[in-house]
Amino acid sequence: MINKAILIGNLGADPEMRYTQSGTQVATFNIATTERWKGQDGQMQENTEWHRIVAWAKLADICGQYLQKGSRVYIEGRIQTRKWTDQNGVDRYTTEIIAKEMKMLSSRGEGGGGGQGGHGGGGGYQDNSFPDSSPGFSDPGTGEDVPF
Repeated sequence: MINKAILIGNLGADPEMRYTQSGTQVATFNIATTERWKGQDGQMQENTEWHRIVAWAKLADICGQYLQKGSRVYIEGRIQTRKWTDQNGVDRYTTEIIAKEMKMLSSRGEGGGGGQGGHGGGGGYQDNSFPDSSPGFSDPGTGEDVPF
């Protein structure tokens, strides 16, 4: 079985950094991917999808240091859906990409949608510290729940 997602998109905001109770760093951020096509009427059409990305440990640290709103990134990871209960007791579901690899496609300081079409200035980072089969949405090293 394969559970793999590969995305190239731009950050909608700076990464949000948090720590688990055991001190493991977690970065969360959203990236936008946009599909463009010519409609039957000859007009250009566009659809943007937003994807929630979660990075752990060293990869989270690197994302927090080098990514910012507008950064273009390559993300490779696995798709995970988790269930949670809101304040009113209603079950909610969130689908996220648990990042295993991140490559910066924008030059450093080139936020705001820069780096169009290029692979300039980027470095690649891979998280090999946790197995792909980490259960649920918890700190893969300790199993404790993440505080968000």
